[in-house]
Amino acid sequence: QVQLVESGGGLVQAGGSLRLSCATSRLTFSGYAMGWFRQAPGREREFVAAINYSSGRTYYANSVKGRFTISRDNAKNTVYLQMNNLKPEDTAVYYCAARPYEPNTGWYEYNYWGRGTQVTVSS
Repeated sequence: QVQLVESGGGLVQAGGSLRLSCATSRLTFSGYAMGWFRQAPGREREFVAAINYSSGRTYYANSVKGRFTISRDNAKNTVYLQMNNLKPEDTAVYYCAARPYEPNTGWYEYNYWGRGTQVTVSS
């Protein structure tokens, strides 16, 4: 079955950087939009960033715009999230997700999900 596996999370000080990766398998990767979402304890899952299937057009939550960059490598079936200038409020479990063709900011619109990777930003 389709698998999405996130990696790259960890503990970092405020102002630091992390690069998350999401490797996919058994997915026609080039036909899917990819999204990153996050969920902090006691909070709802929220949209972070997304990239469409073909042109590479990207979308960001206002809270991460200018600090995070989403990208994809269709040859490697992998999507990335470069996170710079991290803040304590970025602490959450980060999930990647896939849906056909065009991105959406609603988590419920995505068909496939990874299990998540923890990002903790200390002050």
